[in-house]
Amino acid sequence: MAHDIPAVELAPGVNLPTIGFGTWQITGRSAYESARAALDAGYRHIDTATMYGNEEEIGRALRDSGLDRSDVFITTKLPPSHAGRERQTLDASLKALGVDFVDLWLIHWPPARGKSLPTWISFLEQRDAGRIRSAGVSNYDTALVDELTKETGETPVVNQVAWSPGQHEPQFLDDMRARRVVVEGYSSLKNTPLNDPVLVGIAERHGVTVPQVVLRWQLHHDIVVIPKSTRPERMRENLSVLDFELTSEEIEAVSSV
Repeated sequence: MAHDIPAVELAPGVNLPTIGFGTWQITGRSAYESARAALDAGYRHIDTATMYGNEEEIGRALRDSGLDRSDVFITTKLPPSHAGRERQTLDASLKALGVDFVDLWLIHWPPARGKSLPTWISFLEQRDAGRIRSAGVSNYDTALVDELTKETGETPVVNQVAWSPGQHEPQFLDDMRARRVVVEGYSSLKNTPLNDPVLVGIAERHGVTVPQVVLRWQLHHDIVVIPKSTRPERMRENLSVLDFELTSEEIEAVSSV
């Protein structure tokens, strides 16, 4: 079944698909084959990072897929240790990916004290130069996001954080929503007790798997999901979370796991 993946607008003409393909810990031939399989399955949002060491394979998969560059949203990230070398790091990412720009560039973790703001200013410069279409952060708390906004007048459009039924903060989500920052959740399955009877019961009621329930729960909170898998059938399964909805009671039950 082809899926029309909903997207959230980050800036005029920059639309982030709410289900992406995560590539952490997938390297070498597996990174190429997995990214190809994900694009073939219908994913149009690939999440990578300098730190993952797989940008070249993902770039090759994108070229070999036959898809137009404009049809695929690409995110990569700057390691905090590269603060002060933003331009060179982006040069390397663009070259490895074989693209002229990325759709979203994130500061992977807050860099050492005092370096976050200069790094953010450099990100905005790269955006204005057309080398990235939008700029965001990852693993930032609300105070750190506010600091960037206060000093530059520009708020990160995305904040990518660990998010799961067992590890989530409603207040943080409210804070990000109030600032119009899109939250992307990672490690949603890694931090979840997949044999929890509540989750198993909900999955059985809908005729789906527990991982599908967890991903659907995130989407109900307007959190962008980036599940990773090296198995094509699991990739398709993760996309099919758009085919069912949880009730408000079920959403609350998952939140309490």
